[in-house]
Amino acid sequence: MAHHWPGETTFRRVELVREERTCSACHQFMRVRDHRHHPVFTLEGPVEIVNKLVQCSEEACENHHRTFSAESEIGIALPYWAIAWDVFAWIGQRRFGRHWSVPQIHQELRDTYRIDLSEDAIEDYVQRYEVMLAARQQDPVRMAQEYQGVESLILSIDGLQREKGHETLYVVRELRRKRVWFAQSLISSAQGEVRQLVVQAREWAQRLGKPVVGWVSDKQEAFVQMIAAEFPGVPHRFCDNHFLRDAAKPMLEADSHAKVQMRRKVRGLRDIEREVLAQQRPEANPPAGETSAPTKAEAPPPESAGPVVLDYGTVVRGILNDDQGGPLSPPGLRMADALGEVRQSIQRNLDAQKGGPRTNSSNGSPGASIEEWPRLPKSKLKSAGKSKMSARSRRPSIRKTVHRSNAGRSSTT
Repeated sequence: MAHHWPGETTFRRVELVREERTCSACHQFMRVRDHRHHPVFTLEGPVEIVNKLVQCSEEACENHHRTFSAESEIGIALPYWAIAWDVFAWIGQRRFGRHWSVPQIHQELRDTYRIDLSEDAIEDYVQRYEVMLAARQQDPVRMAQEYQGVESLILSIDGLQREKGHETLYVVRELRRKRVWFAQSLISSAQGEVRQLVVQAREWAQRLGKPVVGWVSDKQEAFVQMIAAEFPGVPHRFCDNHFLRDAAKPMLEADSHAKVQMRRKVRGLRDIEREVLAQQRPEANPPAGETSAPTKAEAPPPESAGPVVLDYGTVVRGILNDDQGGPLSPPGLRMADALGEVRQSIQRNLDAQKGGPRTNSSNGSPGASIEEWPRLPKSKLKSAGKSKMSARSRRPSIRKTVHRSNAGRSSTT
């Protein structure tokens, strides 16, 4: 992979020479004829690998027109690579061990190790890492060591499709060791396409010498027939995810219907917000010369309740738009609880404005159900916001008291 190195780059020079200098054809001593320079990035800084190429000096030898390089070069970096093995392993560990993104890897390499690789080059090395990792995972010797203490196998198959119309990636896993055996992209899920995956899984199990005691899938028709044909008598069951998802469909449909009913009961937020915003607009300035200074009897203007009303509207709108959750945490139930809390908050403010007793939210009273939700008039919702300011407006602050007393003294003098 070609890389442009700046002219001011300082390299650490590493010279390599072939250990076996005897020609394999004429058994003569091979001499150094040329040098090959290979600059690479390492975690300790840039390194220039100087590989001394040797050649047989006998003109009649078949190896006279060939050069041989040092075998130890591939222990530092592969040919045409711009990074050494330590950087390659660092990229793979950050990508798959810590789940870093390519921009994160690019930034860390540049800031910490001063390795200036483009994001395209990093993606290419990540793909090479995946290929090497897959080849190591499928090594027969390594797999035999991995399953040495396992008595039986449980296999699973599932398909992953990015978008409709694209190829489906089918993955076969073994659940005892939680290991991916192999994966293959198929155009369709026909029985002929799926059959080759099931046959390959049977061959792998026979190579390991372990019996298959179960299959797990979403029970597509092709899976059921092919597994029954290649693994007769082996139990085949649903995976937990598909089973729970199918079992939760009626509950999620009922939850969605409940959300629609709640949204119908809570309406008019936008009209209330428009009226509050219209009241908050500054009034037209009076003509020049008609302004009058505030007299002693004038009271300070009351604090506006508009921001409180707008906050209530924002909270309710966020509750109505919350669609996150699954069968174990239905969004409709969360919506009902949240709307009940908002209703209790508004009711406490109304009671406080009327002079009634203030209820405590910790008194253990159950939340209001959806059927109890009334459509509050605009005046009540605004008065609920004003009641929050009533407690502070009843007792003037120290600053306002001092200001009024000073104003009174100046008027009498």
